[in-house]
Amino acid sequence: MKKAILNALLGVTAAFLMSGAATAANVNPDVIFGSGNANGGFTVGTSNNIEVGLRAKQRFPVPANIFNYDGVDTYNFNAGESAPGSGRPLWSFEWSINTDVAGTSGAKVQDFTYQLRLDHDPSAGQSFTSFDPIMGPAALLGMDHSFGDNSTLNGQGVEVAAGDAPGYANLIANNNVVQNSWQYQWFTVIDPLIAGLYRIEMDVLGVNGDVLSTAGINVVVSAVPLPAALPLYGAGMAVLGFLGWRRKQKAA
Repeated sequence: MKKAILNALLGVTAAFLMSGAATAANVNPDVIFGSGNANGGFTVGTSNNIEVGLRAKQRFPVPANIFNYDGVDTYNFNAGESAPGSGRPLWSFEWSINTDVAGTSGAKVQDFTYQLRLDHDPSAGQSFTSFDPIMGPAALLGMDHSFGDNSTLNGQGVEVAAGDAPGYANLIANNNVVQNSWQYQWFTVIDPLIAGLYRIEMDVLGVNGDVLSTAGINVVVSAVPLPAALPLYGAGMAVLGFLGWRRKQKAA
């Protein structure tokens, strides 16, 4: 039953994506990590003056800003590894938090806690690995987040070296924007060769644990279809085999 539901979901999503409907949501102020990363293609949630953005993108082979986005909350990619035996899927995901998107509250990254949930169940069901990617223990050791404010330009976010706890504390205390681009298998078990449906969610939480802002996306991983010529080739070989068998029968 699960397999039937998953196949139905994959079929509906693929049909919708093939229709060409797509828009691109931007995050504010821009994409500030790395270089060559364009804005757009995000699913964005904004409430309480806090913006949360999520998107998935094709990572391997290395292209430029291919998101395969349906314009709502779903991204579609082929199953497969970045290289044989690597265990890395062809796609990755990116997130963005702005704790003062209007520039009026003065709220900084350190003023909230966060929860990132990564679904590792490829079926239509969901099983999440959850953690705080910004204020959690690993983050405080200096994960490679990019920090900035509402004036930070594309690719100009500031990072600290791993283990630089004072530097990291300074960044979360003085900035309202934090972003990163991550590979899925760093945090949860995933078989990149299996077609599936994955859910990613990010919450910004207040002091009482209440959700102040949130966003969620779906990543549809589809089996790679056979090239159109292969079924015809297989049928042709079957016909040739049958004709050869008939000749032998007549000769006998």
